[in-house]
Amino acid sequence: QVQLVESGGGLVQAGGSLRLSCAASGSTFSINAINWYRQAPGKQRELIATITTDNSTNYADSVKGRFTISRDSAKNRVYLQMNSLKPEDTAVYYCNAFQTIRPYSSWGQGTQVTVSS
Repeated sequence: QVQLVESGGGLVQAGGSLRLSCAASGSTFSINAINWYRQAPGKQRELIATITTDNSTNYADSVKGRFTISRDSAKNRVYLQMNSLKPEDTAVYYCNAFQTIRPYSSWGQGTQVTVSS
């Protein structure tokens, strides 16, 4: 089993920056990718960034050029650096792990990001 804990959310003005952190524990050897999702009120959960164990990254068009995903393997942490934040970035941000063993996918509890205009 993998446990994920997000942190770093908060309230920021438009144009500002935040860095989210996802701390993984448990069967971290089984993780082959970490994803960041977000869910705004009344909207579906959206995949915004992915990083694999070989450090390949992928981004949704909505955040490309503004957000950067990175990992610190020694600390079992994945970060999401968010710059040039917009009010439409307001959402609960979730960390998700793809695993090679059951349950194959694990989720954190989420962290709220609010961007004021």
